[in-house]
Amino acid sequence: MPDIYDDTGPPWEPIHSRKTDLARQVRRLMHDQMDRFGYNPRSFRSTRYIRKTKVLKQKIVILRASFSGVSGRAMDFGNTGFVVAGLVVGFIVGMTGVGGGSLMTPILLWFGINPATAVGTDLLYAAITKSGGVLVHRKNDNIDWGVTGWLTLGSVPAAVLTLWFLSSLHTAPESMNAVIKQGLGVVLLLTALAIFFKQRLLAFAQRHAGDHYRLSQRSLNSLTVLTGLILGVMVALTSIGAGALGTVALFILYPFLPTRRLVGTEIAHAVPLTLIAGLGHASMGNMNWAMLGFLLMGSLPGIYLGSQLTGRVPDAVLRPCLALMLVAIGYKLAF
Repeated sequence: MPDIYDDTGPPWEPIHSRKTDLARQVRRLMHDQMDRFGYNPRSFRSTRYIRKTKVLKQKIVILRASFSGVSGRAMDFGNTGFVVAGLVVGFIVGMTGVGGGSLMTPILLWFGINPATAVGTDLLYAAITKSGGVLVHRKNDNIDWGVTGWLTLGSVPAAVLTLWFLSSLHTAPESMNAVIKQGLGVVLLLTALAIFFKQRLLAFAQRHAGDHYRLSQRSLNSLTVLTGLILGVMVALTSIGAGALGTVALFILYPFLPTRRLVGTEIAHAVPLTLIAGLGHASMGNMNWAMLGFLLMGSLPGIYLGSQLTGRVPDAVLRPCLALMLVAIGYKLAF
């Protein structure tokens, strides 16, 4: 037991020289906790110390698991890399209207960010960037609050349950990261399919709108809640799905609703969902606030620049390219 708290012991050896500041933070936490729990250096038999050892071990494991979030390419590129990442993703979102979470989380993983930290940071990033869109759509009366309510009724409880499941894995970071990466791969593949076949799905929905496939209002509300439930699980687990998948699902369920109101409704639903899921991840320590700031610093001008080029590049070229890129990333993560 004593070598757990020895700076020269095995737990500290893997720490890269560039992580010395983080190592000092862990050691400070270690000593503070031992002072609080009544550690007596002359006796390891202190019952209070032994009772609290497990808590301290868990905190150290969680902190050490987050070290991978500041290593590799993130160290090589520094904060500028996060600003550029935000700029690129914002530009693509502004130009195509999709790709926010489905691009940002894989980019953060490429930087070497811990999967749980990448998901948690991207969730709050999405909540903040989409909030401005809600204000604009609300002003233009582009939100169907009834549909938003039914979606939220399913998505928020599902997100809370998913966060509870992840918290049960929090003392085993390797297991939690494996679950998140596997989920990311599957959801990215589904997102790619939704982007690639979006036009065909919309044409099918509009072609059959009003025929014998039309649902009763009660059945429609139930399916909307079920759609929200599925989106809640996917978003809380991977930060992806509320955009491309949510929009396609709404188009199929509500073919008579104008496109501008469908888009506004999806954004209005995404904000509380990503906010709650993001705060849940933050409460588990899956958050890098400084990185979030740099991502926002780049994304805001990126969205503006991308929106100025909307329509300049044919949608028939952009969407297949984006879908193929997501297929490649999703396949690598899932398999």
